[in-house]
Amino acid sequence: MIPRVLVIEDRKRLLSSLRRGLEEEGYEITTSSTGEEGYYLTTTQTFDAVVLDLMLPGRNGLQVLRDLRAHGFGKPVLILTSRDAVEDRVTGLDAGADDYMVKPFAFAELVASRVVRNGVDLELCNREFELLEFLLHHRNVVVTRDMIGREVWKEPDGVWTNIIEVYVNALRKKVEQPGQRQLIHTVRGVGYALRDQ
Repeated sequence: MIPRVLVIEDRKRLLSSLRRGLEEEGYEITTSSTGEEGYYLTTTQTFDAVVLDLMLPGRNGLQVLRDLRAHGFGKPVLILTSRDAVEDRVTGLDAGADDYMVKPFAFAELVASRVVRNGVDLELCNREFELLEFLLHHRNVVVTRDMIGREVWKEPDGVWTNIIEVYVNALRKKVEQPGQRQLIHTVRGVGYALRDQ
């Protein structure tokens, strides 16, 4: 089955570019240029993911996101925006976004990565994949939040502490299903460790 993605973006040129690129990646794309229409489409049709701009006419992207989550929409939502402040990213993630990309971005960053555990495909956003990859490269070793910030986010010490915690929790929910052995452990006051035994 071809994955269906809704792209909600009011800039026509970017919307056209996103549609073309995602269709080339094998996705079935529906587009919308307003928050109201995007919300209506999401609640009346079936989509596997939503790509959502924040600065939309009428109902803005953050409100659309909150309303979708309140309505029970549980599929991945990726925010696209020109706002790059840490506070804006935390607000978006707290509102229920799965990932946050700042314009301009490389198209390759947009396409989600896949991981398989116990024969089950796990849909991870790009940042979750990078975080998991980093933890796997340091398996059975405690890594600090500063190390993750430098190596995964490529940012100076201390800037990403809240966002790292949000992503670690999101990653845990995807890779640690009920009944499965815990992989990612919190080492209080230090950081995290991925333990394979």
